Amino acid sequence: QVQLVESGGGWVQAGGSLRLSCTASGTKFYIDAMGWHRQAPGKQRELVAAISTDGNTKYGDSVKGRFTISRDNSKQTIYLQMDNLKSEDTAVYYCTQYRSSWYHPSALDNWGQGTQVTVSS
Repeated sequence: QVQLVESGGGWVQAGGSLRLSCTASGTKFYIDAMGWHRQAPGKQRELVAAISTDGNTKYGDSVKGRFTISRDNSKQTIYLQMDNLKSEDTAVYYCTQYRSSWYHPSALDNWGQGTQVTVSS
């Protein structure tokens, strides 16, 4: 059974930074693409960032240039460095696992429990 455990959420003022972490278990992490999605109140879930097994990355348009996704296969962990945070980044952030080495939307498989990020303007 795949488990994804997020940490690092919290409250920050606009312009500040946070780093989210997600550790996976129960899966062959090194063959899985991984990602971060988020859901703000009253809005649909959206892709924040994704990373393939060979390090290729994709970002949502609203976070390009501000957020950075990375992975450490030895720790079965992915990270999301969030800089220059804005109030519109306030959401629950979910770690996601793909049943593929690439981040095809149709390959989304498992979700973490989510961690709240609140940005105060």
